[in-house]
This record gives sequence, C-alpha cells and structure tokens, in this order.
Amino acid sequence: MSSTEKAAQIKLLESQLAQLSAAPHTPAQDAEILRLQARVRELQAEILGEANERHEMTPMDRVRLARHPDRPYSLDFIHLLFTDFHELHGDRRFADDPAIVCGFARFEGEPVFIVGQQKANYKQRKMEDRKYRNFGMPKPEGYRKAIRLMQIAAKFRRPILSFIDTPGAYPGIEAEERGQGEAIARNIIEMMRLPTPTIGIIIGEGGSGGALAVGACDRIDMLENTIYSVISPEGCASILWRDANKADLAAAAMKITPEPLKAAGIVDEIVPEPGEGAHTDHAAAAENLRPVLIRQLKELRALSPEKLIEQRYARYCRLGAFVVEN
Repeated sequence: MSSTEKAAQIKLLESQLAQLSAAPHTPAQDAEILRLQARVRELQAEILGEANERHEMTPMDRVRLARHPDRPYSLDFIHLLFTDFHELHGDRRFADDPAIVCGFARFEGEPVFIVGQQKANYKQRKMEDRKYRNFGMPKPEGYRKAIRLMQIAAKFRRPILSFIDTPGAYPGIEAEERGQGEAIARNIIEMMRLPTPTIGIIIGEGGSGGALAVGACDRIDMLENTIYSVISPEGCASILWRDANKADLAAAAMKITPEPLKAAGIVDEIVPEPGEGAHTDHAAAAENLRPVLIRQLKELRALSPEKLIEQRYARYCRLGAFVVEN
C-alpha cells in the first residue's frame, strides 16, 4: 500500500471514529474505537517510517507529525519544565474552557505565567478526554480567560509563556453567539499592550486566529515538526482545487513548516525534536526547549516595558507584504 493510499485509509478511519464517538457508548463500541485508534497510529507510523527511510520529510509529513496523537501537549511540557504550577479558571463572564489551561508557575526558580492550549487530559488521551478538551479548539470564554489572567500576570511583571497547539478556534454556533471573532481580536489587541515579556511556542498545530489569539508574542518558537498556518492544508485544497485529497500540494504551497516561516521572519527559533519526533520522547523534547526559553527570557527581561511594546508592535508591522499599483 502506497503512502497516499495509507493517508486515504487514515481519513476513512478518522471519519468512522467521529461517527462512533458521536453515538451513545457501549462496551463493544468503546472496544471498536480503541481498535480504530490503534490502526490509525499504526498507519501514521508506517507513513513516517517510509519518509525517514527515504531521508526526506514532505510538508504533509510534518502536518501528520504535528497532529500525532501521542505528541506532548501543553500539560506535558508544563509538568516537565515547570514547578509549583497552580491552574486558574474562568473568564468571569460565562464559564471555564478546558481547551485552554492557565496558571502561575516557576521556571528555573523564577515566577512565570503559562497559557496552554490542551487537546486532551494530562496522561489521558481517550476519546472522552479529547471531547472534554474539545480537541484543543477554544471557545470565546477560553480566550477571555487567557487574556484576563495574562493582564494580571503583566501587572506583576510576570513573563508569559504561551504553548500553542490548536487546529483553530471552535467554529460552532454557540461560540459565534458568544462572540468568537471579537474575543480573538480583543486578545490580539491586548497582547500587543502587555508590559511584560511574552514567548509563544508552537508545539503542534498553530491554526489560524485560534493560535494567534494567544500567540501575539515578543518571540515565536516552533518545534521541528509543527505547523503554523491561516488554514489547514485540507481546507486550502478544498478552496483552491475543490478536492481535500490534494492537501499535500496545499501544504507545500502554503509554507507552513518551520524553515520557510523562519526565513520569512515570522518565527524566531526552531527547536529540534528527538528521534523520529517529539511523540517518541516527551522528556527529551522538553529538555531541548529548556535552554531556548532560558536564553530568550534573559534577553527580554533586560528590556523596559516601553521597549518591549515598541519592539512587539514593530515586529508585527513588518510581517506580510503588499504592492501598491500606480
């Protein structure tokens, strides 16, 4: 079976998993879900293994790695890198959103504030755990919680570390009713004004405004096998070619992997991953990130609040390009 055929089979299995998860659960159904999940992981490993044997990684291979179900999530990095983590909850308007975790902690003995997009429970990655976290797709109350707490952290000059891992903000009706677009826009505005160092780390998928709403930072880092994009490759292919199966072409054209993004000045640093990817060794992936955060925090702490805001604003004004026709 070719890699393309395996990718098509993965899509079919994922569709079956979605249907099974939406129906009332029975012991037999739970067993079938586990079997299908195991088969998806097996096919993903085969595809990635073939790519490694060829000593090449296509952009779509990186997309698959960024979505790997065993990758370390925000809570994994929090428990591996930080001490004294205390999670805080709620937006003081509507509810708490489990898709975003926030809290104060210590990094190398120094107090920091952490925001993390979370796709499943800590060490629990069953379907019900993923559903509880809404598969890492935050709703407006999640973004409002994040900015409420980031402003408290900034008041006390606590550096903010944002772990980004979302396919995008939740597109459901209830999210739109509660002002999803406004919440994202407000977060970006307020993050530009924060008088404290901010670092964004893309640890999986950096999907569109859902990622930018907690990622308008002084520094942006990407793990080696992650993506950062305005739309998914499948969504782009559906628009351009009316065919989601051409996602590999879209992934290559969109320049969503770390190297072209660093070359364009969007990303500051690429953090190498252990072995065949961060999913193979969570602890090693965290240790690769540690010295990067230590160095960047030292650089940013040396700047005054006014200088931080000035440089942050200039950074985002430089992004993108446009042409004026006479």
